[in-house]
This record gives sequence, C-alpha cells and structure tokens, in this order.
Amino acid sequence: MSDPLDLLIPAPAPSSQVVSIAELRARFREGKQRLLDHFAEARPTTTSAARLMRGLARHVDAILAQLWHQFNLPVGAALVAVGGYGRGELYPYSDVDVLLLLPGDEVDRTVTQSAISDFITACWDIGLEIGSSVRTVEECVTEARNDVTVQTALLESRLLCGARKLYNQFRQARNEAMDASAFLQAKTLEMRQRHIKYEDTPYSLEPNCKESPGGLRDLQVVMWVARAARQGRTWGELCSKGLITPFEVKQLQKHEGTLRLIRCRLHLVARRREDRLVFDLQTAVAESFGYQASRTERASEVLMHRYYWAAKAVTQLNQILMLNLEERINGSESAPMRPINERFFDRGGMIEVSRDDLYQTTPHAILETFLVYQQTPGTKGLSARTLRALYNARKVMDAGFRRDPVNRQLFMRILQQHDGQTHAFRLMNQTSVLGRYLWVFRGIVGRMQHDLFHVYTVDQHILMVLRNVRRFFIPEHAHEYPFCSQLASQWDKPWLLYIAALFHDVAKGRGGDHSLLGAEEVRRFARDHGLNREDATLVEFVVRHHLTMSRVAQKEDLSDPEVIAHFAREMGHARHLTALYLLTVADIRGTSPKVWNAWKGKLLEDLFRLTLRALGGAVPSADAEIEARKAEARQILALHSALPGTEEPLWKTLAVSYFARHDATEIAWHARALWRHLNTTVPVVRARPSPLGEGLQVLVFAPDRPDVFTRICGYFDSAGFSIQDAKIHTTRAHFALDTFQVVNPAATDDPSACAYRDMISLVETQAAQALSSTGPLPAPSRGRVSRRVRSFPVKPRVSLRPDEKAQRWLLSISASDRSGLLYAIARILAAHHIDVQLAKISTLGERVEDMFLISGPALQQSRTQLQVETELLDVLMSPT
Repeated sequence: MSDPLDLLIPAPAPSSQVVSIAELRARFREGKQRLLDHFAEARPTTTSAARLMRGLARHVDAILAQLWHQFNLPVGAALVAVGGYGRGELYPYSDVDVLLLLPGDEVDRTVTQSAISDFITACWDIGLEIGSSVRTVEECVTEARNDVTVQTALLESRLLCGARKLYNQFRQARNEAMDASAFLQAKTLEMRQRHIKYEDTPYSLEPNCKESPGGLRDLQVVMWVARAARQGRTWGELCSKGLITPFEVKQLQKHEGTLRLIRCRLHLVARRREDRLVFDLQTAVAESFGYQASRTERASEVLMHRYYWAAKAVTQLNQILMLNLEERINGSESAPMRPINERFFDRGGMIEVSRDDLYQTTPHAILETFLVYQQTPGTKGLSARTLRALYNARKVMDAGFRRDPVNRQLFMRILQQHDGQTHAFRLMNQTSVLGRYLWVFRGIVGRMQHDLFHVYTVDQHILMVLRNVRRFFIPEHAHEYPFCSQLASQWDKPWLLYIAALFHDVAKGRGGDHSLLGAEEVRRFARDHGLNREDATLVEFVVRHHLTMSRVAQKEDLSDPEVIAHFAREMGHARHLTALYLLTVADIRGTSPKVWNAWKGKLLEDLFRLTLRALGGAVPSADAEIEARKAEARQILALHSALPGTEEPLWKTLAVSYFARHDATEIAWHARALWRHLNTTVPVVRARPSPLGEGLQVLVFAPDRPDVFTRICGYFDSAGFSIQDAKIHTTRAHFALDTFQVVNPAATDDPSACAYRDMISLVETQAAQALSSTGPLPAPSRGRVSRRVRSFPVKPRVSLRPDEKAQRWLLSISASDRSGLLYAIARILAAHHIDVQLAKISTLGERVEDMFLISGPALQQSRTQLQVETELLDVLMSPT
C-alpha cells in the first residue's frame, strides 16, 4: 500500500528517458523540500518522523535509480544501499551511503571506473551527499574481516538497482564470513569506547542523540549483533526468539520513536546534519515541538526532560539485550550458579533472580537485590534476567510498596551498610528503582540545571555528591580531602550524611526555595523511616542550610568577629557544623570539575575552624588573635634569618584590619619583601607560587592613588589572569598594600620550578610597569562570552548596602562570566573615587558571584549610589 507522502514527491521519469542533471537536481530539491515542509507543519509524533525517514529514502531511491540507468554501468553490477540508508531510513541531512558492487574480473575495469566516477559526480551535482565504496564480493568479505565498521555497514543492506544474482551472492558470502562471537566482542568494546567519548552518561547537558549513551546508536548495536547472530532483523523477530518480551518491544518502539523524532526535528532546525542537542539549538527544537516556557521550566528543559527519560530507558534496555545476546551467542545461559539465598544466585559474578516472577510475588526482593549486591563480595552487577525482572516490576513499586515497613527497613539497611552505597544507589537509579521508592526523587531524574554552574542533571549531581561524601569515609581516598577525611573518621553515623546528600537538591524545579522544600521532604522521610529526634533534626538542618556555609565563606568578611559569631549562632553546635561542612565540600565538588579550587577550600576550612572555636565557648578576641599571628610571623621571619625588629617599621603603618585578614605566613612574607621599600616612590610587585598550590599570590605595594586597584585589575585582565581573591589595604603612610590570589587558566600545566620562575618574573616586571603608568586607563579587553552563556544568560544583579556598622558598604554582583568583567567593574568604582578594601571573587562555572567591601564619600549620597548601580548594571548586561 502506497504512502500518502509519495504524492509529495515528483513522479520518476521512465527508465528509458534521459533526464538532465539540472532537472534531476530540481526534482530532488523540490521533493525533499516538500517532505520537510510537510513534516515541519505536521504534529510532532513518532509516526510523522518514521514516515519522513521512509519518504526521504524512497525519494533518494528513485533519483539513484534514474541515474543508474542513464550511465554506462556494467550489466552485471549492482547498486546497494548500506548503513542507515540500507535500513530504508534517511534523516533530513544524513549521508547517503551506497556500495557499487562489481562482478569480479568479468568487466573492463577502465571503462567501469570511468562510468562509476561519472555516476558519483552526478550524484554530488544533484545534491546528494554520497558516501560511496566500490568493491567486488571478495573485496567486501576481505574488508569486513579487517574492519568491523565496514562489516557493520554491510550488515544492513538492500538492493537498489542492478544484478540481484550478484547481490544475493554478496549476502551469502557476508553471512558465511560472519563470526557472531567476535562481532559481539568488537561491537561491545566499540560501544564502551564511544560511551567514554561521550561522557559515559545519558545525561550530558549537550547530548549527541545518535552517539551518546542511551542514543540511537545503542539500539542499532543491539540490532546489528542480533542480525550477526541470526536472531532476527526486527524487534518483533527478537521477541519471537525469546530475547525480549512483548512489553519490552513496545518500550523499545516508543523510545526509539522519541529519539528519531528529536533527531529529525534537530536536523530541521539546524538545516544541516547536526546530532548534538547543543544549547544554541535546544530552545528552537523545543519550540518546534510546541513546548513553551512556564514559571518553573524553560521550553528547552521540557524537551531535554523527555529526551533524558527516553535515553535512560534505552540505556536499560540496551544493557538487558546485550547481556541476553551475549548469553545466547556464547552459550553461557546454562553456566553454573552459586546460591546466595533462596531468592538470588551468583552466576559468574552477576546477581540472578531465582525465578522470573520473583518481584511480582515477593516485592520485598526488589530492594533486597541491592542489599545483596552490596553484601556479596566480587559482584560485578545484575544479570540480564534480573535487570529484565526489575524493568518489568516497575508497576509493583506503588504507594503501598513505598509505605511497606519491610521495604523501609531494607532501604535503611542499604544506607547503613559498611560500604557499597555509591554503586548501589547508581544502580538503583539506572534501574528506576530509586525514583520509584523515593517518589520525590523521581521528579528530578533527568532534570537540567541551566544555572551555568552545574554540569550534571539534578539526579546525577545528587549521586555525585553522595559519592563525594562516601569517599570521605574511605581511607584510600584520604589524600584527596585530608581535613574532611579526618573529620569523617570521627563521625559515628555516615548514613545521616548520605541521607542529607540524597535530599539536598531533591526539590529543584518545583518553584520556591528548594532548600526549604527539601527540608520538608527529608523531615517526612525521617519520620517514615524511624529516625530518632536528634538524627532527624540533624539531616533536616543540613538540607535546609546546605547553601549557607558556601555563601558566608565566599561572600562575607571572615576577619569580622561579628560574622563568625552570627554564623556560630546559626549552627547551634559542633555536630551540625561538621555535618554541614562535609556536605558543603561534597556539594561544591559535585557541581562541576571546574568549580572547586584550593581557594574555596581554604575559605570553607577557615570558616569551619573559626566557627568551631566560637562554638567551643571561646569568645572571638581580635586582639588575642592578632598578637598570636604576629608572634608566629616573627618566628617565620627568624627562620628566614631576618634580623629582630625587621618587621616593626612596616607593622607600625598597618591597621588592625590588615592583621585580621592575613595569616602569619602572609604577614611574614610581606615583611620580608617590603622592609627595604617602605619609602619607595615606584611600585613594588612581588609574586610567589600560591601556598594553596594553584596559581600565584601577588603582593602590590605602591604610593596610594585612586586607580591602583583598577590598574592592577587591568594588568591581570590583559595578561589572561583570573583574580580569585583580593585583600586591599592602605597604610598610615598612604601606601597601597594589596594581595591578590590569581590563576591563569590558559597557562601551561608545567609544574616545574623553572616555569614558575618565568611566570613570576614576568608578572613582577609587567605589573610594576602597569602601575607606574599615568596615562588614561586602558580599555577592557573584548568581553567574549561562552556559547553556553549566550544560550542561558544570567540576569545580572547588583546590591549596594551598608555593613552592620554603617561605616562601609557591601557591593554584591552576580552576572555571567566573561573576560575583562572585573576590570570593567573596577573602572566604574575608580571613576567615582570609591576605594575597594576587600574583594571576594567567586566564579561558579560560568557565573560570577563577587563581593566588594568599599568606602568613599560619594557613597553617602543616594543619587551617587543609584548612578553607580546603574552603571554597573549597564556593564554587566552586555560585553564591552
């Protein structure tokens, strides 16, 4: 029965009629455009995508057939469609892969090659993006044996034109040469390598809907292996062979259709072959589906949520089918099994259910599976039979299942095991058990976070944080976070922190404050699972305040005793503080590999230690702390052979705030570097490798003038350095004494002393020259923003408010990051004669959250405050 789409395609000319290349080109473009227009206007359904792909393939079939008959090709040759085109599918801008099959030595190769060249040239002239190969049957077999990619492409083929007898010979030779076991091994290895290349997760924020884990390629691999093993060519045939169930067939067809539809729409929007759902295209593709933004979700997030659910299901089904095919091909279905208990067996390191309907008859066994997985040494995973049983038991996990006391006990036992939580919870999420048991978790599976900070979906971020917390308690990982591991070794109930990790972001995307909503959810969990009042209070506190410690450490002045005292009152006691510190470190490390750095680690640790001291009853005494730092600094100076009293001339010119904001090692370094330059008339710049192990620490000492901070920011901007922190002081002798923590992301990774010496020398020379300049301030560098920032811009915010003592002002800035941003801000402050006394520069992925402690007479006027805020917003809104 003909497809109605055929009416959109120009009717092919009779094979005996010669049609010009120009006319064929017009026919091809006209027919293709009609098909695409019809698809674009139709309601986006999986059926519409399948019909489009078949229609495009038939349209190309007709064009190629017309060309084949017009060129002087050998009578015994054949034109064969291979690859995706061989399946009778073409995406809007996919290549057209063909094999020109020649009948051995019976033809004049010179004449044949000329005709083939003319044929392929004509294909390109018409507009077909041809991927062609020319081989005999024997050459096909030889190539396939040496290259699994060629073997795969030839596996999917259909005759377009020419000698059917030759094509049948080709198919027979190809099938006879196929080694199903070797092919399975090669494709499995190839799939693993491909998964690693594409971040090894179906939840990449910019997934490739063809190649990423959970993409179309994972389904194609299953079908290729099945065809190689002669187990079937369609999902229905695999079902008849007992490899998949009728329910799984429906699921496969549903999710394959979703991925095909998304890929077709993606091609249509991009107007080219584009299989990556990049940020630039996600919104346009979502709108082509008719999705619209809501109060809590972007249109692109709705699309990606649908994609992730399909990709997750494909990942599960791929795993089940590949394991099934491996057992069928290698004959391991009858491998011996070791009983674990009456419900589970160990088959070659894989946990296998005792019967297919185990979970239907004994729902408690669902969660027991993961407990057994944790408790059984040498376990590699779940068998195909177990995975299938879990996949088919999802409806069993209903509200009654979640309320069952036995299941609640099992879930707590999984949390409280000595080890294995990371792998168990990842496996629970992969098999959809975690979202079915913790219903609140289900809402964040596959949920994107367009905050330029997180690079994982919410569920993957939560599991990454769980992993990070877990590693604090594993001695083998103590070198990663020594202080966290030290605290964890004294913590009696690690599972409380695991619960906090699971719930800290579980309310994302619901509107409102996710910290407060998450606290309500974890309180309900604690009540349902029998936690005592103290433990329940702890996990609720940690979830409610999981953003607080990071905010205080990165945005407030930790040298201010009032800041520490207020934070200590908020913590209440040391146990809350320790739990919050461990989760905060794990949380920041779980957002993105680029977000954490040693400077953030030091800020958090300083806040922890200062607060712990305050909670211990020690009233913060600025005078005692400063005297202790001075004494330690004198000891360090003595170790460096400095004469007694070397430090006094400098220290006499410094206010108490200087000693409060620098530790003893910095104070000693400054004294050693500056004791000969106290009356200098030229800027002094000294640099050293940062004590934190990343970047440089740079000391600037220069006669004070309003633009010192601005000029040094301008130098770092032009030199490609990123300022992580700045401590700004003015001595009583009217000198600027500023310390900067800087990193250069583009610098070489060479950690050698020689590389550091060269960088230090360059910074000291060039920065001093920049500070000596008296000309106009240079223009900021062009503020290029990343592609991700362009797609998901952060609405800039500026807050200017007096500090608690109403003596200075706190300027808070939030915006998308770009080069030259800090310098542009500093120029505005300098133009209004505003002094910067402290700067905390926090870069969260591709978003900045900066805090400045500033002062100046101009800030006493409301009109000037408004003008400063307006000018800052203007510079934050658009690149300079």
